[in-house]
Amino acid sequence: MTKCTRSHTLAILALLAATAAPAMAQNVQPGLWAIENKIGGNPEMEKAMAQMQAQLAAMPPAQRKQMEAIMGKSGVSMASSGAMAVKVCMTPEMVKRQQMPTQTQGDCTSKIDSQTGNTLKISFTCSNPVSSGQGIYTFESDKAYTMKMDIKNQDGGTTRNMTMDAKGQWLSADCGSVKPLTLPAQ
Repeated sequence: MTKCTRSHTLAILALLAATAAPAMAQNVQPGLWAIENKIGGNPEMEKAMAQMQAQLAAMPPAQRKQMEAIMGKSGVSMASSGAMAVKVCMTPEMVKRQQMPTQTQGDCTSKIDSQTGNTLKISFTCSNPVSSGQGIYTFESDKAYTMKMDIKNQDGGTTRNMTMDAKGQWLSADCGSVKPLTLPAQ
């Protein structure tokens, strides 16, 4: 991967982690969630994701298995649809706080802008990587939601716009080996 592609991939992973766990418009179930995130709206970012998928597919089986294991330790995998799949553990405390957890190294803050019925509008800002965005979560139930987000990302002084579409699905009450994300201080 080129340096530019690597920085884009790291930014994507940080943004996925920052937005991966469901914000609570209603009481969602604590436990293990699977979230599929699809990046769009930015040809350069889409190309970087396609290159990453092609490189993963072209690896010798042992090397690909090792890379998938490294990604898997963070709960990340590539879905057959081209989306990045993330597994997130939501503790009862996270559900009770009704706050979207963020990745500690991402230096992100998020807030609920409005809440109507099963729809939640949020916004976020991150200082590392520098990014901001707004999103809408639509909850189908306490075990499923969809999300659409518009994101602005700063990379080397250049602003890049992208979109993220996600689907969240509750898997089980037991998170297994997936560790909860760290909650920011309130």
